[in-house]
Amino acid sequence: MALIDSFGRTIHYLRVSITDRCNLSCDYCRIDGNEKLPNNDKLLTLEEIGRLVKIFTELGIERIRLTGGEPLLRKNVLTLIKEIGSLPHLQELSLSTNALLLQSYAHDLKKAGVGRVNISLDTLNHNTFNTITRGGKLQKVLDGISTAVKAGLHPVKINMVVMKGINDNEIGDMVEFARTHGLILRFIETMPIGDAGKNVSDKYIAAEDILTMIKQSYGSELIPFHQKIGSGPARYYQIAGTKANIGVISARSRHFCDTCNRMRLTSTGQLVLCLGHEDRKDLRTSMREGATDEHLKEQIKEAVRLKPESHQFENNDIHSATHSMTALGG
Repeated sequence: MALIDSFGRTIHYLRVSITDRCNLSCDYCRIDGNEKLPNNDKLLTLEEIGRLVKIFTELGIERIRLTGGEPLLRKNVLTLIKEIGSLPHLQELSLSTNALLLQSYAHDLKKAGVGRVNISLDTLNHNTFNTITRGGKLQKVLDGISTAVKAGLHPVKINMVVMKGINDNEIGDMVEFARTHGLILRFIETMPIGDAGKNVSDKYIAAEDILTMIKQSYGSELIPFHQKIGSGPARYYQIAGTKANIGVISARSRHFCDTCNRMRLTSTGQLVLCLGHEDRKDLRTSMREGATDEHLKEQIKEAVRLKPESHQFENNDIHSATHSMTALGG
């Protein structure tokens, strides 16, 4: 079985946010440190998440990424991961994290079925990290990355949101860090999602400009790297004369909507069809009102048929999404 939208795209990738809570408060993700979180009764239970994920895999979803907030803050998260990791139709289970807790969890995550991790790291400067995250400690992240590599969570992908005047001067340092430690580094454009995202719009740097900075830093050309690395939208390159591979995710300057293969399930059970649109399907309410698995499957298939053709990041109009990234899981 396959989930195919009205534009002929096969949807086989689901990002599942298991909590809105986070132990960092990055300024492009949260408008401040006092964001109101959903009441516990609105959060999906671990049993409800497990049920929905199983249904999605029966419909053709092959890849699951657990996200947050910070997913490792969710109580009994390893129990959920083991359940999802044992599903027969699942080809890949990964996890997005800020790595603050990864030193404690990495080996258990590997045993539970997680294949790889995506780690948010925007700077190697301790002061800059503290400023961006509003109080985070960089060393905990670096220790978490090291432990993830040792645990065999491969590949470890590092995501850097590049911001003009904040961390764009560290692009070369980040490439060297990734190359030295055997990591895959992706540079991400800022996205105008929610108030926090719109507040950093003036710090936007296009992916092509980022690539130019890398070429200038190394004095080398970038060779397109066509081998598939995961199921995400990044374009990958190898820096000529080195073994360094980098990627760029250009959601604004060169969007990839025509090949979109994903949806997002929020921690409150809302199926979000597109980062740039408000459209969603409330699966939590249906489930708690007694919907059977077959009824839920029909709702999911109907939602997929309504998936929009593309986002509207280039237009600051009524179609732009107002939800926060913490509610969506990135």
